Amino acid sequence: MSTIICIIGAKGGTGKTTLSHMLCYGLGLIGKRAVCVMTDDCRELPPHGSLPYVFGDGRSAQARARIISTLREREGWFGVIDGGANRIETDSALYQAADLVLLPFRDSQEDLRVVCRDLQRLPRAFALPAQWPSNPWQYKAALRLLESMPAELQHRTLAPVFAVSSSKLLLQTPQPVSMPTPVNKVCRAFAQYTLQVLAHGAEPLRTSHTAIGASRRLESLVAARET
Repeated sequence: MSTIICIIGAKGGTGKTTLSHMLCYGLGLIGKRAVCVMTDDCRELPPHGSLPYVFGDGRSAQARARIISTLREREGWFGVIDGGANRIETDSALYQAADLVLLPFRDSQEDLRVVCRDLQRLPRAFALPAQWPSNPWQYKAALRLLESMPAELQHRTLAPVFAVSSSKLLLQTPQPVSMPTPVNKVCRAFAQYTLQVLAHGAEPLRTSHTAIGASRRLESLVAARET
């Protein structure tokens, strides 16, 4: 049986499409078979390129159901479904079908407010800090934002995916035949981390695997290097 991963959430502009491509590309880099399922009917389905993943047209409910059914009958595939913003009914349907649900959010109070509401609405989902800043000052402010989350939701917030400007090349039509090294590294790490989260199943995440735990550890490493 294949694994279904949905990247959804009510907030727009959080990078759901970019993350879907990054995850599929990263899975391909580590030898997994992945299909990126597009659901936004305002987007054209890109042509298949030379990167190690394929696309699926899930822009209608019937097409999505057919793709999910096909994936369930196959072994070893990963279906990454790119959900649109502010589509509560679609989110609910994808949530029911998914083995893992990711709710991306950026480093703003508005993003945090919406993702906390989504976490309460979707109790099996995980929040995913996305396009996260790596500048030291912005990073510290983003960590304080994470620490302001309700305590009962902090253990459902995954380690950040940092912003890499060249990741937008994955959305280019046609796609490049190869990607820059920084994109390869981030996408591979994102895929490996996602597999670790899947392996946990219903068990609570270790603190080191949460956003706050990972952020504090990185902050300590940077501080130690500067001393």
